[in-house]
Amino acid sequence: MLLKSLKLKDFRQFKGEQEITFSTDPIRNVTVIMGENGSGKTTLAQAFTWCLYGDTDFDDKSMLCKATAQSMLPGNEEKVRVELALKHNNIEYLCIREQLYSKDNSGSIRRHNQTTFKIAYKNTDGQREYVPDGETELRMKEILPKELSKYFFFDGERIGNMSKEIRKGKSAEFAQAVRSLLGLSAFQSALDHLGGRNSVIKMYNESYDTKSDSKIAQYTKEIEEYEKKLQTIEERLAAIDGEETIATDKKAELEEEIRQNKDSEILAKERDKLVRKTKELVVQKASSEDSLLKVFNNNAHSYFAKKLMSDALSQLAAADKIDTGIPYIHAKTIEFLIKRKKCICGADIEFGNEAYKELNDLLEFIPPQSIGTSIGQFVRECELRCKSSDTLFEDISTKFGFIREFDNTYNSYQNQINIIREKLEKMKNVGELQARLSTYERALRNLFVERRELDRNQALLERDKERRETERKELSLKDENNRKIEVYKAYAQYMHTILLSLYQEKETETRQQLEQTVNEIFKSIYNGGFSLSIDEKYNIQVIVNEFEGVNEDVETSTAQSISVIFAFIAGVIKMARQSQNPENEMLVSEPYPLVMDAPLSAFDKTRIRTVCDALPKVAEQVIIFIKDTDGELAETYMGDKVGRRFEFDKKNEFETNLVTR
Repeated sequence: MLLKSLKLKDFRQFKGEQEITFSTDPIRNVTVIMGENGSGKTTLAQAFTWCLYGDTDFDDKSMLCKATAQSMLPGNEEKVRVELALKHNNIEYLCIREQLYSKDNSGSIRRHNQTTFKIAYKNTDGQREYVPDGETELRMKEILPKELSKYFFFDGERIGNMSKEIRKGKSAEFAQAVRSLLGLSAFQSALDHLGGRNSVIKMYNESYDTKSDSKIAQYTKEIEEYEKKLQTIEERLAAIDGEETIATDKKAELEEEIRQNKDSEILAKERDKLVRKTKELVVQKASSEDSLLKVFNNNAHSYFAKKLMSDALSQLAAADKIDTGIPYIHAKTIEFLIKRKKCICGADIEFGNEAYKELNDLLEFIPPQSIGTSIGQFVRECELRCKSSDTLFEDISTKFGFIREFDNTYNSYQNQINIIREKLEKMKNVGELQARLSTYERALRNLFVERRELDRNQALLERDKERRETERKELSLKDENNRKIEVYKAYAQYMHTILLSLYQEKETETRQQLEQTVNEIFKSIYNGGFSLSIDEKYNIQVIVNEFEGVNEDVETSTAQSISVIFAFIAGVIKMARQSQNPENEMLVSEPYPLVMDAPLSAFDKTRIRTVCDALPKVAEQVIIFIKDTDGELAETYMGDKVGRRFEFDKKNEFETNLVTR
């Protein structure tokens, strides 16, 4: 298939009618369209898929140019139209898709229903005819099925996704696409016709004459039940393959995340420790403040009165009176004892005797006649208070020092907590990751057990089905009509077996040739000591060549991954071109162009050169939308392979023109 031209009318930022004609020269087969980011490269690339399939990757599903929409008056209508002229199987086609828009009285743009899609083609006499409306989708599938288109119309991001798919066994669709492109689909169609769900063999199985023996109908019904159960098991086994792939990928991702985030657990413990310290610090500060206030309240007045008490004690020490009184004894107490004439010790108190004299002398030293006792009490109180306040300054200094350092220590802890928190925000909780990992590990164990049980049931059902088929065959051979059916079915089964064997042989041969072709291209693009291995499901492994015995898949960089998919697609296209005139007509396929948006952004200059050298050789036609810096390199390296040059002339955010260079 060759793309001849693309005509746009009011398609997004391409205002009015604009057209670009692609190079179809077999030698100068490259068309380069250059422009900076945001100038319209992706929009132009999406115009192809919108025209052919009515699909884009844009979030904004309105295709109408905003500049055109702004100039519309209420009640006006405008059509967005994209026309793609191409040549397929030597027939020239014109694919046209249109979408009607109108502006209502409120100024809102309204999109009318679905797009209209038409395909015109030239007859052998040169006259243009249109494919009937009801057959356009079918004809488009004949030209380029949508499921195959993404391998020829793609951007850098899609290349990266495709690389992951074919390296992780996820793309059964990709495998089918490769088989179709390499001409193997004809084999598959023949095999399905002979032995598929609605096949010739199935038709014969349903054609037995049950009148000759009722057990034939019974066995046929049982065989059909076995087949249904086996089909259910096969479908479930296929689903398990997908579930195991997803679970295995998730398990690997989580294991890698746990490995990358293993320090988060240590950091979380350190954070918790610091949080505890800050809380303890706050409690200690409050306790120190309470203690300081208590010490101050209890001892401050004594501390500040210490000088006064010291001076008073000095004065009292120099006084003549010495307190010889008896504590807590008052003059009235003595007078009471003298009047009672009996001492508290039992001695008699008589006028003039010794006891009487002593008590009268004592009256001079006790209140109210004497302050000696009060002085003694004052002295003892002063001494006690002076002693208790001796350490007041040191106590308050110590406690105030802790309070003063609290802010520094607290802020230090908070800073450390914030640093750890920032680190943890960029990391994931290992406990949560481990819990999720356990879920997928458990799922894989359950899937393994289920698969083992299904395999066992499948083997039992196959055995029972085979036994019933043998019994039915023995009964059928006794009847002439049924005997003919057995013969016809045997021919069909024989043809299916032979064709399957031939298909497997050709498929293996084709896959090996593809692997060789892909490796040749890959090594020319990325000469880094790697080679590619393609398994029976068309999944790719990247193998290290320099290390003997290392034959397992290795992780690759972005540039390596993109090189892989480039090499794979280029290899498929190269083989498709080579199979245009093969000896075996069942392996005929149609080569397709490569339409790429920013394909070189992940490569360095050296690999840009090797990619630019390889693509024009393997593809029948190359169309590249590329930013200016990469475009200049691409033009330099592709040299005389470039047949057409264009650039995007961006007028504003809503308008871009296509200009020939």
